[in-house]
This record gives sequence, structure tokens and C-alpha cells, in this order.
Amino acid sequence: MTRIRTLGTALCAAWLGLAGLLPLQAAAQDLGGYARLDAAESRVRDLRGGGAELTLTFDQGVPWRVFTLDAPPRLVIDFREVDWAGADPAALLSGERVTGLRFGTFRPGWSRLVADLSGPLAVAEAGLSVGDAGAELRVALRPESAEAFAARSGAPRDARWDLPAPSQTAAPPPVADGILRVMLDPGHGGVDPGAEEDGAREADLMLTFARELQELLLRDGGFEVAMTREADVFVSLEARVAAAHRAGAEVFVSLHADAIEEGLARGATVYVLAEEASDAASAALAERHDRADILAGLDLSGSDDRVADVLMDLARLDNAPRSRALAEDLVAGILSATGRVHKRPLRQAGFSVLKAADIPSVLIELGFLSTEADLANLRNPAWRAEMAAGIRDGLAAWAAEDAALAGLRRH
Repeated sequence: MTRIRTLGTALCAAWLGLAGLLPLQAAAQDLGGYARLDAAESRVRDLRGGGAELTLTFDQGVPWRVFTLDAPPRLVIDFREVDWAGADPAALLSGERVTGLRFGTFRPGWSRLVADLSGPLAVAEAGLSVGDAGAELRVALRPESAEAFAARSGAPRDARWDLPAPSQTAAPPPVADGILRVMLDPGHGGVDPGAEEDGAREADLMLTFARELQELLLRDGGFEVAMTREADVFVSLEARVAAAHRAGAEVFVSLHADAIEEGLARGATVYVLAEEASDAASAALAERHDRADILAGLDLSGSDDRVADVLMDLARLDNAPRSRALAEDLVAGILSATGRVHKRPLRQAGFSVLKAADIPSVLIELGFLSTEADLANLRNPAWRAEMAAGIRDGLAAWAAEDAALAGLRRH
């Protein structure tokens, strides 16, 4: 059997600190490849000397790349597209140096595997062997100092893998009088499931609720509605806000349902943007949600020059009272419809998805998966219908108030 050993892409040599490695070859398929994981022939194990090894077997070759991320240490492998059906991440694990695995759709046409590492482990060797019977990807990891690992880690930028460069798009059509254009943002998705409790995934629950809320708003007749994702796919924080701008959204509503490790929290909470969180719990929540983009390998720092940053800060300052009023009306609508909200239902935090400079934006925590009653509510269609009605009423009340105040705003 002929076997050809290739590396994921030409840039891998720079990422891994290795030399003399070949770029992706035809044996690993061109960028339209589709591969299925053979879970029975795949494994993750410890190596002598403190290292670890991932061996992934596929029915055919597939384009791929590998890199590490820090804080916490993780290994990331991207694929053109992989079918993970039947694969149990826990069943692939043995040893102690890889503490967790998760994989799934990164965005349409792309897949991602993330391995949580017990400590800093550098990629010592990575290669794909392709033969008549399939392909085997082997990634060997070796111990490395925390300083060297941090310096080496980071998501590479490569147009063949990453989001396309921004382009000019046509302006969205104007909204009819009396119609509010809403962007719903079901949190998490794809390789980032969000909070998990008793078999429930935040990403799944939020997508279900967003679809039901979208249907209710459209039936009402006073809304146009779009969603940042309509399937179980990963969408970066940057792309979620960009989608709202492309759609000409007048309101951005991000939907979540978190879990907490200690204590009891119950009821819905509505967040608006603030540089400093209103409390420690809100700060921790924002950090967990924004960790999704760290997982995805996107670094949004430095994306604006200084002048643009100042202009956007000024726009946010003008927009902040509108977001605050939106949050207050949503809290009132939810309380009226469901009879209950969190004991402190209106809060502030630095969520990245709330940073659109010109769109009133809120993030709604519908409840807490770690609280039995909230989880039962999120699984209950009748309760979800009440919550959706409360959000609809809040949006309608805000739209009427905002229109009345439009003449007083600075332009």
C-alpha cells in the first residue's frame, strides 16, 4: 500500500517551529474533501517523558492544520470537513495529559477538534499518512515551559482557512414604518456547546428558543427577524455583530442560559454593555461567553485604529441610553409574561456581542441550567412560549418609546 506523509498546510512549518515540511498535497484531497472519523481506530494517549499523542483515523485524506492556544492550554486541529457521527470524545481518551476533547462544526464546511491539555505541551510532530484504505493523522506533543508555550501559541491567520476579508455590501432595504428589524443571536453553537447540564446543551436550547421567538415575532406582524445562526454551527463574536450590521438590524438580542458552579441562581437577567461589570458574577459570565472566540482562535484586539476606536466609543455613548431603555422594557415584558425574573434582573458587563456602536444591544440570560427549575422551564414549550411573548412585548414597548424620542437624539 502506498503511503504519503503530508503536513496540513505550508504555514504549519512556521506554527510548529519545524523546517523542511511539505505543503498540503493532492493525496490529502483538495479543499473540497469530506472525511469520516473511524472512532474505533482513533485514540488519545500519554507518551513516556511527559508527552501525549493524538491518532485520528479517517476513511480518506482531508486538509487540516494544527496550532495551540494558551490560558488555558489547548491544542486545536482544523479540518476542511469531518463527519464525527458515532464518536464519543470520552471514549477516545486515555491517560492524564489530555483532559478533555470536543469536536464539531466550526462553521459550514469546516470542522474543529479542541483538546484540553493538563499543562503546556508543544507540538513536536504532526503528519497525515494517506493510503488506499484511508488516512491517519498523528500529532505528538512534548512538555514545554509555560513561557515558551505562551510565546508559541496563537491562532494563525490564513485566508484559505479563516474568515474572508471584509467587502463592500449593498445597504439593506429600508424598514417599513412601524416594523422593527431584530437580529436574534442564539449563543454558542458547533464546537462551542456553551453550558451543559443533565444532557442539555446551552447551544441547542438557545437555537430552539430563538426559532420559536422568531416565529412569534413574524406572526405578530410588527417585526422583521434574522438570526446569527440557524443551525448547530460555530459563529464568532465578531461575525455575529457583523451579521447584525449587514441585515440593517435596529435591535440586537443575544440569547443565553448559563450554569454556575456554586450557589443558586434563578430567573432571567438582561445585560447591557459596560466597560466594568456591575458585579463579579457578571464579569465572570462575560469572560466565559467571550472565551468562545478564544476557542475559535480569533483575536479581535487591535482590529480598530485609534481614530475609529474613539469614534465608536462616542457612538456607543450616544447609544447606551437606548440599550438601557430596551433592557428595562424587556425585563418588564418578561416579568409580566412569566411572573418571575432574577432578583437583580438588570445588569451590566463587557460582553463582546454588545459592542455594536450603532445598534441597541442586550444579552438575555433566560435562566440557569444549573438550577433545576430553570432547566425544566427551558425544556417546557409552554414556558418558552410565555418567555417569547414577554420578549415580544418588551420589544414592542421599546420600539414605541424609542420612536417617540427619535427627534430628541443627537445626529
